[in-house]
Amino acid sequence: MNDFRLFRPRARQLAGLDISSSSVKLVELSGGEKDGYRMERYAIEPLPREAVVDGNIANLEGVGEAIKRAVRRMGSGVKQVAVALPASAVITKRIILPAGLREQEMEFQVESEANQYIPFAIDEVNLDFQVVGPSPADPGDVEVLIAASRKEKVEDRVAVAEVAGLKAVVMDVESFAAEAAFDFVRRQLPDGAKGKIVALVDIGAGAMSVSILRDGKQIYAREQAIGGAKLTQDVARQYGMSFEEAEAAKRSGSLPDDYERDLMRPFMDSLALEISRALQFFFTSTQYNEVDFIVLAGGCAVMPGLVDVVAGRTQVQTVVANPFAKMSLSSKVRPKNLISDAPSLMVACGLALRRFDP
Repeated sequence: MNDFRLFRPRARQLAGLDISSSSVKLVELSGGEKDGYRMERYAIEPLPREAVVDGNIANLEGVGEAIKRAVRRMGSGVKQVAVALPASAVITKRIILPAGLREQEMEFQVESEANQYIPFAIDEVNLDFQVVGPSPADPGDVEVLIAASRKEKVEDRVAVAEVAGLKAVVMDVESFAAEAAFDFVRRQLPDGAKGKIVALVDIGAGAMSVSILRDGKQIYAREQAIGGAKLTQDVARQYGMSFEEAEAAKRSGSLPDDYERDLMRPFMDSLALEISRALQFFFTSTQYNEVDFIVLAGGCAVMPGLVDVVAGRTQVQTVVANPFAKMSLSSKVRPKNLISDAPSLMVACGLALRRFDP
């Protein structure tokens, strides 16, 4: 076992750092489950184009500088961060082991089990495990979640944090972090969506990931290659702008009147069609045949009217994710800005929650 923990934190004062394909996001929370959480501060900083490609950091310096700017903008003294790897960079597997094993025995068992299904030499990977709980089949056994990733993927994220003067002390998986934040969104749905099927649709810059959850646990996942960058490219082409100019104009709402009709509406229609297709794939490959709620996350979730377009196409009640809706906000957070930024802060929020781990 190496010394870098994928799951277990070693620090209390901690911010969540999400490195996506288009921006870096930092979130700092305080409080706790008992007295309620509080959103202390956050920052979002755009990344240079192609700095992160398919979850791989291609431009260490560019990403590190963006994190540095985000840290300055956030104005926090926090030096330790929880970071995440994309699900595609992590091999996860659940195994059953006898209950009552000592940590060393469990490590030995996990390593021999991991050898069977990791397609790399064991010394090339970071490997960690977490006991999930008693085995559903036999109370004398425990269910253990193993996670493994190539060392260079972990080291790149540690390195870019260091460029910004931060120390990465927790390495998580983006999908797990989003699920942790989703718990706050789920509580806002009728009856906490108990026993219901919820599709969490994260529409990022380069891809859309659909995670189907039941009682907060993932039962299906799929990724489609459509995201906000496509709309930005359409804007750049239509109005003769650079990609960066188009992105800025899109965000500030300073585009010509025909933008909504000619570009934004068709883009939202194609998004809704892809979401509908993803649900069809889910129905044909599982025993389920309906979804009770769709929750939109990611930078595109707040596009005006997208909720109605998706609900119309899928005939499923659709809402926009805001994990901070029931949290108190510090004076450093502007509520209006947070409402539009919240859907893209799901992973960073889930990572910030790691400071409250027992």
